[in-house]
Order: sequence, then structure tokens, then C-alpha cells
Amino acid sequence: MSISETKEAFDPEYLRQKYEEERVKRLRADGNEQYQEMRGDFSHFIDDPYVENPINRAPLEDEVNVAIIGGGIGGLFAGARLREAGVEDIRVIEKASDFGGTWYWNRYPGAACDIEAYTYLPLLEELDYMPPRKYADAQEILSHCQNVAKKYRLYDNACMQTEVEKLVWDEASRRWTIYTNRDDKIKARFVLMVNGPLNRPKLPGIKGISKFKGHTFHTSRWDYNYTGGNSRGGLTGLKDKRVGIIGTGATAIQCVSYLGESAKQLYVFQRTPSGVDFRNDHPTDSEWAAGLKPGWQKQRQKDFTAVISGRGGRRGEIEQLDQFDDAWVEMGKIYRRRMRELGSDVQPGDAGRIYEFANFEKMENVRNRVEDIVENKEVAEALKPYYAFMCKRPCLDDRYLPTFNRDNVQLVDTDGQGVEAITETGVIVDGVEYEVDCLIFATGFEVGTDYTRRAGYDLIGVDGISLEEKWSKGMISYFGIHSHGFPNCLLIGNGQAAFTANYPDALDEGALHTAHLIKHFLDNNISRVDATEDAEMAWTAAVVGTKAVTMMGGSTCTPGYYNLEGQHDPRSRYNQPYGGMVGANKYFEKLAEFRDGGKFPGLELS
Repeated sequence: MSISETKEAFDPEYLRQKYEEERVKRLRADGNEQYQEMRGDFSHFIDDPYVENPINRAPLEDEVNVAIIGGGIGGLFAGARLREAGVEDIRVIEKASDFGGTWYWNRYPGAACDIEAYTYLPLLEELDYMPPRKYADAQEILSHCQNVAKKYRLYDNACMQTEVEKLVWDEASRRWTIYTNRDDKIKARFVLMVNGPLNRPKLPGIKGISKFKGHTFHTSRWDYNYTGGNSRGGLTGLKDKRVGIIGTGATAIQCVSYLGESAKQLYVFQRTPSGVDFRNDHPTDSEWAAGLKPGWQKQRQKDFTAVISGRGGRRGEIEQLDQFDDAWVEMGKIYRRRMRELGSDVQPGDAGRIYEFANFEKMENVRNRVEDIVENKEVAEALKPYYAFMCKRPCLDDRYLPTFNRDNVQLVDTDGQGVEAITETGVIVDGVEYEVDCLIFATGFEVGTDYTRRAGYDLIGVDGISLEEKWSKGMISYFGIHSHGFPNCLLIGNGQAAFTANYPDALDEGALHTAHLIKHFLDNNISRVDATEDAEMAWTAAVVGTKAVTMMGGSTCTPGYYNLEGQHDPRSRYNQPYGGMVGANKYFEKLAEFRDGGKFPGLELS
């Protein structure tokens, strides 16, 4: 039996057409510009409500060997791996009042990670910690991040509640000067930028957004003084309130059920439904944990990344797949089953079609789950996602869909058009005003905007060149880590580097690599390190030559932050990961080959 003769429970032609119709109706000419920067009249949305002890200190004018910008999971990895390498003169600069990054800011009700804790939480073996459950909530993750910072003494010499405003390279001293909002002028021999992709919240640029006279806040700055309760629920302050929430991405999927339990009336304003799969949370198997061997977490991370990217790894695809029991690997299992069923009938060139059909089956399972849970058929249909798996970040939650069976919860589907306007008293969709007392923005963080805008600062390199200017048409780098004209500055991120759904895996690989380099440079009194133009142009060409991928190419995916809101922006090909969505482990191998050789080709050292 050939692939064309298989009997399916779905009509592939219908789904292809339906996916395209749903994609097209959501396209907007303004792309990422549809979102409002939190400046001026909107700056209060990014005030830190979690500060317990405001810092009042004199400006610093000193020097460190390594400045790490960002105290999220990437900054923790960077600091930890530098300490392990024997680098002591470190300073972390972080705008929040503590470590944690995204998990410092995300304290909304139900906040949790949708990647298993055994794979996601950093440095489990190093801290001798085993998560009590398969999935960790925000409180556990934040506490774990703080424990990492304590173990590796990253609180020492750190500058918290401090925002970087500009970095300027001085060729004579071969140092960076870091200027901050506290009038600091900190010199650093090396700078590690680990800002992270999810650090700058955004608002929708909806007409009239500044007119609303009720209470408003962004989910990354949850106002428990207004709602009552905490991240585990009990929002008693909403019992007599009409609440609206704009956005139905991963954050809303987790917090909507808590709002529905507590509010007098909840309106959920939806432009594009998320794919919501089963969570399958459970206590950690103590017998399994006791049998783990040293190095287990690193290998598990690599196996997970291999499975998610569709590539086999060290121990083979079957064993990799079977050790995981969540919705992330279902696609791989469906694909494997289909290949096995076709057997010898699989022809050269069939893999793409088999993958497409596996994807259809996976998403049909997600849509069928909506139909099984949501009682109102019209509401259920509006909640079904019509796009391919990984076009938007998959969500794992068992509470979201049943919430729409509550009498006090109403889905306001905008048919892909988004909210029309906001008034002094409510939200308008299709000419109808929904009056609310409180409006919550679950609109996420800036992802597809320019790097320097997301970071909140610019770099001024050799001969006064600005990084913002250099990357105005797209990222140009060597390994996604170095950029010519910005010596002694190393970047850990996913642009031109590695993408994996389990982002800490990529962050740790970047941290191990940069720690190795910096240790070598310090030990050998190397005072200036820069990528050659040839090296960065060759690397950038390799990235750009990658076939457009779903998260950055946008060709068949519904608009979202993975694909610059569906815009065919040429920068997207420059800003995408190396090898697209399937290149992570290959990228890690390239880093290992580069540093193990000890000669660092493509870098100018002096």
C-alpha cells in the first residue's frame, strides 16, 4: 500500500485549504507594529510590583573581568559555567530585584512550565535536586533559580534593580564601559549578553487603549493587590468584577481557569486559538529517579531536543521517544507508526508527505479533544486550532477548555481580526461593546522585534559603529555569538544559534562554550577577541541558506510571534536559528568541534 492509498480519518485537501484560509484572514500589514511599546503613557505597565526591598546605592565606577547582562536562566547558566571554569571576577547586571528572568516576572495564577521539569530546570544534578512532579510551577522554578544563584555565588557583586542603557567599546583600554540607569560606569574586559527572548512585555496597539478607565495590568506584572490570591489561585477580589482578558496564548491558557473560578463574569477575547493538549502531570517516580546515572539530565535534554526536531540521537529514535510520555513527542510517535505501517512501500521522497499526514493526525487529535470537552458546539468550533503543530507554541493544560462550560465565562471570538477598539468602559468586537471593570493583557513579550529594542540598550563598537545600525537589515554574526566590530562581546541566544522547545538546553550549551572561551582568553592574557568579517559572513550565509522554517518563515503558518506575525520580512531569514528548527544538536556539535580544536578559527586574538 502506497501513501496515496492510505485511508485517513481526515480530508487532507480540506485541511490544507482550511489552514490557508485561517492564515490569510489573520495577516496584517502592520506585522509586529500592531503592538504598543511600553513607553511614555504606557511605561507604568512595566513597573516592577514584586520589589520587596528597593535598592538605594551610589553609582559605581569600577571594573570586572566579565559582566553578564541578564539574570534569567541564561545568565544563571553563564555564571555557573564560568565559576566551574574558575573565573571569579564576575558581575551580573539585572533589571529585576532577583534572579529568574521570565520566572521572576511570570507570577500569574497557574503559571507553570509546559516542558517537563527533569529536562527544563537548570543544573539539577549540580544542585542534587529532583523535582517532586513531572511539571514545575512558577514558584518552584523561581526558588530553584535562586538556589542556583546561591550555589554559584552569583549574588556576590551583582547589580540588581539596574537597567543597562548603553555599552561603549574603548579601543585604547580594550574595555567596554557599561552605562546604567543608576549612573554607573562599569568597565568590563568581557561582556556576556544573555537578555533572553522573553523579557520585554508588549501591549496590543488597539484603538482607544489609553481611554479605558477601569483597572488594567499585564500578566507579567500581575496585580494581586487588586485580584487577591496568589499564583495558585484564590482570586477573591474578583468575585463582584467583570473581567476581560485579551490574548489566548500560553499565559492565558494557564490563568483563564483561575479567572473563571473567581470573577463574576469573564470575557476571553480571542484572535487565534491555541492548541491545548493534555498535561499528564504526575509525581516523580522515586524508583526511576533512584536508578538514574551521572550525566542523566544532559543526555535527557539532548534526547528531548532530538525528538522534538525530528532527528535521531546517540541511542536511537525509538528509545528516545519512549522515555517521554507527553504531548510534545506524540508527533514523533505518529510519524514512526506511519512509517512502520507503510514499511517497504515507502518510496524516496515520501517522508515529507508522511510527516504532513502525521501532523494532520496530531492536530486532528487536538481538535477532537476540544470537541470532547467543550459542551457548546459553536464555542468548541471557535476554539479549534487550524494550523500545523509548532506553528504556535503548543500548550499543555487540563483546566482551560472546561472553563468554557461555566455560565460566567464567555468566549468572544474575533474571527482572526482581533479586538476592534477599547472604550472608557469596555472592549468592542464586531460593533458590540463588552463592559468590564478590569482588563488584563495576556499579550506576551516582544520576540520578533529588533534585538536592541528588546534588550533596551545599544552597543557602540569599533569606530563608533552601532549594533542597532549593523543589524538593521538582519543579524550578522559568527555562531550567533560574535559580531565583527564588537570585540570581547559574546551573545547567548537563539538568533543564528540553536532553537529548541526546551530553551535551557540551548542556553547551557552557549554558556559552556562561552565559559570555555573566556577562561582561555583570561589564562592566556588575550585582551582583544573579534570575529573576522569572512567568518561571520560565511556563518550568516549558512543560516540564510537554511530552508525557511515554520517559526521564522511563516509561509504556511498562522501569524504569531514565531514568524514575525506572518510577514515576509527578509530579516527573518537572518534572525532565524542555524539549521532552522531541526539544527539544534548539529549546532551544539559544531560548537564542540570549534572549541576542542583549540585554535578558534575565525576569531582574531591579540
